[in-house]
Amino acid sequence: MASWFRLFPTTVHGDSDASTSLTASALKTVRTAVTIPESELKRWRRTFDANSKAVNGDKFLDPEGFVNAIAPKEDLAKIGRNQFAILFRIADASRRGLVSWEDFVVFETVLKRPDADYWMAFQYFDVDHSGYIDYEEFRTVLAANIGPESIPFDFDCDWVKLYLGKKNGTHVLGYNEFTQLMKGLQGERLRQAFKYLDDDQDGFILPDQFKRIVLEIAGHKLSDSVIERLPTLCTLSPGQRISYSEVNAFHNVIREMDMVERIIREATAKSKDGRIDQTDFLNYAASSSRYSLFTPMEASIIFHFAGRGVPGQRLSLLDFGQLLDPRWKAPHEHQLSELKPATSSTSMFHKVMHSSYNFVLGGIAGAFGATIVYPIDMVKTRMQNQRTTVVGQMLYKNSIDCAKKILRNEGFLGFYRGLGPQLVGVAPEKAIKLTVNDLIRARAMDPETGRISLPWELFAGGAAGGCQVVFTNPLEIVKIRLQVQGEAAKVEGAVPRGAVHIIRQLGIVGLYRGASACLLRDIPFSAIYFPAYFHLKQDVFHEGYNGKRLSFLETLAAAAIAGMPAAYLTTPADVVKTRLQVEARQGQTRYNGLTDAFAKIYKEEGFKALFKGGPARIIRSSPQFGFTLLGYETLKQAFPYAWEEKPPQVQTVLTSRPDDLSKVRARNALKILLDVHGDFGKRAAAFSKPLSLTNPKLS
Repeated sequence: MASWFRLFPTTVHGDSDASTSLTASALKTVRTAVTIPESELKRWRRTFDANSKAVNGDKFLDPEGFVNAIAPKEDLAKIGRNQFAILFRIADASRRGLVSWEDFVVFETVLKRPDADYWMAFQYFDVDHSGYIDYEEFRTVLAANIGPESIPFDFDCDWVKLYLGKKNGTHVLGYNEFTQLMKGLQGERLRQAFKYLDDDQDGFILPDQFKRIVLEIAGHKLSDSVIERLPTLCTLSPGQRISYSEVNAFHNVIREMDMVERIIREATAKSKDGRIDQTDFLNYAASSSRYSLFTPMEASIIFHFAGRGVPGQRLSLLDFGQLLDPRWKAPHEHQLSELKPATSSTSMFHKVMHSSYNFVLGGIAGAFGATIVYPIDMVKTRMQNQRTTVVGQMLYKNSIDCAKKILRNEGFLGFYRGLGPQLVGVAPEKAIKLTVNDLIRARAMDPETGRISLPWELFAGGAAGGCQVVFTNPLEIVKIRLQVQGEAAKVEGAVPRGAVHIIRQLGIVGLYRGASACLLRDIPFSAIYFPAYFHLKQDVFHEGYNGKRLSFLETLAAAAIAGMPAAYLTTPADVVKTRLQVEARQGQTRYNGLTDAFAKIYKEEGFKALFKGGPARIIRSSPQFGFTLLGYETLKQAFPYAWEEKPPQVQTVLTSRPDDLSKVRARNALKILLDVHGDFGKRAAAFSKPLSLTNPKLS
């Protein structure tokens, strides 16, 4: 059959009157030739059955059911779903107004071609199914879809004659030649439209005439905001009129919109403030391509419409949204003012609820991370508390020796001595750190770019670290004394005491002994850690770029790597804190405050002593915060906050969830036809009679 043969360009075309019904053997041949998996065929069958109707005992797709079966689920913006009926005529090879299951398989098989979009357009223009398109076919199809109210197209122009010959189109186009004609057709329509509207032939048209041209050839690609401001293009040059150069430059911007978006997204992502100006755009375009993609005039047009006509601005990705996304809607001020009184009364409640939500998730994640690395923390504490001035030989040669002796002398549970108080305290400790950091970052963040300056990042992290000390210090002094009891029992025969005994012994004031050292450790730690974590996610793993979400390993790696410099650089403060909080035994140096401890440790044990347990601290802190942040991010994804106010984003085809490839190709085939005229297919869909060479106007 003809439609089946046209699936394969190397096959000789069959007669146009051949039967269009696929037999079982023919269907098997199609499937074998293009290797259709059984699972895909079943999926096609489910789609067909869900949208088909029974006619004389058999199932068929009518135009409405066909559109529902092939149209993408995404928001089609300016493309009406009914325009997908254009493709119905291609699938309905028998011209009976119905698409059978066999026809649907052939259509879906065509969509598997890498050039399915142009192949569909070729079939639409090939009215007589000859496998070639002559002058009459080209003129008939184009005239049928460009109404009398549109800007006329001169079919006798030199451009058409170059493709189809001078005398009545004696040259016919094969498939490959046709694709080149379609690629250049919009440019020719643009040239003819400008010449038609330029009455006095002085090289200028009026703003409303420019808007008319754009609406016909590219209206479906632009948002309402840009369409409303199309006439303002005349302000780029004196005279309040628009030249052909400006019209052509605007057309080039629209034609290369995908590349415009890629450059804007990448340039704003690498910009320090998340904004770019016209110079940044041109520089990045030049550095990311072999040849110059955009002229200065084209860049000016991009920034004119994105910046609402205000020159010299640095614009964020959100500013470009109105140009990049045809679905973009401008917020109405009166609607916002009506909503403000209603939302202001509940905003405080939502803030409290959101903070509570972060607090709970942070607590769970903190307990998870602390439990995993607690044995390492045990070794770190024992090593930091070991002093060279102790009477007798040193207990531990190194961290590995320490771990071996804990296991041998105290058993496996010895690694978890003091874990109970740790878990009781670590939940609020990590929760308040994560909550405060998120709260300050949200306040300081630019709502348009989602960026936060480095000073604010450092402040947010430092404030989070400082706030946690109210929980950290009592927690750690109890934990440390429990952890060193094992070695005291071994050396001195002391009886281990529980956490309650230690708390009673220390009292409220004693629980905050060494708090100054704790602050000196936790504030710098968090000030280093959180900025490093967020920059690793964005700059190294490119979170958020084109909608990317980090994987399990990427999140863990970013959190763990950020903890390495933060942990090691704050080791001196951690050593001093440990010495101040541990109860000194007979023969050990006693310290009177932060400064005294630093001085005595340096004098008695040297500079290296301030970094005792540094490697163990890295080994402990890095995975602990890695698993803590991983747990925090995972919990937020698994249990999202229902009323969270998400920052506005620019969602386009580049960032949307990829649809089924066949649906994407069907959409692209339609867009190729819409590039001829924005209303392509609407007039044809309004008539029940099929298009033919004897019925060019569908009348």
